[in-house]
Amino acid sequence: MRIRDLTVARSNSASSEDGSTLLLTIFYGFLSLVLILVIVAATSLYLERKRLFTLADGAAFAGAEAFDFGAVDPGTTEAQRALTGADVQKAVTDYLALPHEKFEGLTMTQAYSTDSHSATVSLSAWWRPPVLTLVIPRGVPITVTSVARSVVW
Repeated sequence: MRIRDLTVARSNSASSEDGSTLLLTIFYGFLSLVLILVIVAATSLYLERKRLFTLADGAAFAGAEAFDFGAVDPGTTEAQRALTGADVQKAVTDYLALPHEKFEGLTMTQAYSTDSHSATVSLSAWWRPPVLTLVIPRGVPITVTSVARSVVW
């Protein structure tokens, strides 16, 4: 009789825990969904920054090549080949006017030459999350800076 009493007691205790795994499953499902959405948003932000950085690299390269090549000959001194901030800004503005990938709110924040041989370009744009637009409705500003140096032999 004792074995029978034990099996009845076990079946009664097991039935009192019904539904507890359902709540745990719902919680872990929600947590997994939130984690996936955050990873998608972070990946989108990373890729948008890389795209903007690629555009800034091209603009810096265009700014570093802003001096007049016709005036450069092998006997020209370094002082005669100097970049000016106005030349860099004009070259970067012309480069950004060409058709490129679209960025929301793309602005050139800085374009200058610090040492008369290299061009520094800073660009900024807005990133909006692809999925979590209710969390960050305005988006996040992205700013990148690129430096390019021109070497003339």
